[in-house]
Amino acid sequence: MREIFVDTTEKLEQLCAALQGSEWLALDTEFIREKTYYPKLCLIQISNDDIAACVDPLVLADLQPLLDILYDDRILKVWHAARQDLEIFLHDWQKIPLPLFDTQAAAALLGYGDQIGYANLAKRLLDIELPKDQSRTDWAARPLNEQQTRYALDDVIYLGALYVKMRDELSEHNRLPWLAADFALLADPATYAPDPQDAWQKVKGRQPLRGRQLAVLQALAAWREQSARERDLPRKWLLKDDVMLELCRRLPRDLDAISQVRGMEPSLIRHAGKPLLEIIQQACQLERDAWPSDQQRAKPLSHQQAAMVDLLSAALRLIADQHQLSPQAIGTHKELAKLVRGESCGLLEGWRKTIAGDPLQAILHGKQQLHNENGQLCIIGSNQ
Repeated sequence: MREIFVDTTEKLEQLCAALQGSEWLALDTEFIREKTYYPKLCLIQISNDDIAACVDPLVLADLQPLLDILYDDRILKVWHAARQDLEIFLHDWQKIPLPLFDTQAAAALLGYGDQIGYANLAKRLLDIELPKDQSRTDWAARPLNEQQTRYALDDVIYLGALYVKMRDELSEHNRLPWLAADFALLADPATYAPDPQDAWQKVKGRQPLRGRQLAVLQALAAWREQSARERDLPRKWLLKDDVMLELCRRLPRDLDAISQVRGMEPSLIRHAGKPLLEIIQQACQLERDAWPSDQQRAKPLSHQQAAMVDLLSAALRLIADQHQLSPQAIGTHKELAKLVRGESCGLLEGWRKTIAGDPLQAILHGKQQLHNENGQLCIIGSNQ
C-alpha cells in the first residue's frame, strides 16, 4: 500500500484523485482538547485498498477537495469508535460524513465485547500487534516524527481489512441490519449537542447531594456547560467539579460567604462571583417539584425485584448463548435492574432491544417464561 504525508496542495490533489470512486474509506483523526471545549483537529488519516495518507489540516489552508470526497454519499466511511471523530466534522463543517460504519459497534454484534479498542480488535481478527506508545502524543506539534506518523497511518491501514472481514461475517449471520439504529444515533447531530440542563448528571461526587442542593448543581452545571461552549474553554477551567459541589453544599448567600469556599480564587470571584450567586439564589427558590431526581442514585431493589433481576440475568445468558454473544455485550446487571424498575436503559435501544430487550420485557410481564425441558433451559410463551 502506498503511504503519503499530505502537507501541500499538490499532494492533496494527488490523494483525492487516488480516492475518487472508492467503495469505502477508512478514516480516523488525531486531535487535542486539553485547552478547549471543542476538539482541535490536528490530523486526518484516510485509506482505501491502494493508498493510506495523513492529511495535515494545520498546514493546508483549503481542505475542500478532500471534503468533497468525505461528504460523497456514494462512499461508505469506516471508523472505529467514531463519536469523537464525527463531533469534529460536525463542529468544523456543520455536517457528518455519511454513510458510516463503526467497527467498534459491529464488534459487539460479533461477540468481541462492548467497546473493544482498535488495537485489541486488530489482534483478535487479523493477528496484528499494533503499538500503543503514541496515544499521548501532542498532535499539534510539528514536525511529527516517524513513529508518530507510523502510529497514525496504522490506525487506518488495518481498519479497512477489519471492516471487510466484519461486514462479511455480519452478512453471513444476517446481522448487518441490526446496526442501523446504532449508526443512526451516530449520524444524528443531536447526539453531539446534549442539553446543558443534563450536564449535572456527569458531575462525579454528586451522590451525597439532596433536594435543593441538586437543583443548584443542575443550574451551576448548565451555566458552566453553556459558558464553556461559548468561550471554547474546558469546563473545569471555568469552575472545577469539587468547587461546584462545595457551592451546592454550602449554598452561599453573599460574596463574603462565597469567598470562604475553597477553590474560589479571587479572579474567579471577580469575574463570576455575582452571576454564580444569582444562579444559586434562583435555584434555591425553585419549588420542590422542580428539583431534579438523580436516576443514578437508584433506590435499593426489593427482594422481589432482586429475584426478578436474577431471573432476567439467567434469561440474558440464554439469549446471549443463542446468538453467540457475551451477556456483557448485550446488557449489564445495572441495566437489568433499570429494566425491572421500569426505567429506560440500553436494553431498550437498537439491536439490543430486538434480541434481548423485547423478550426480557415479555418475561417481566409474564408473557414468556423460562422453562426447563429435559435439562435444557428455554424461553416459552408468546411475546405478543
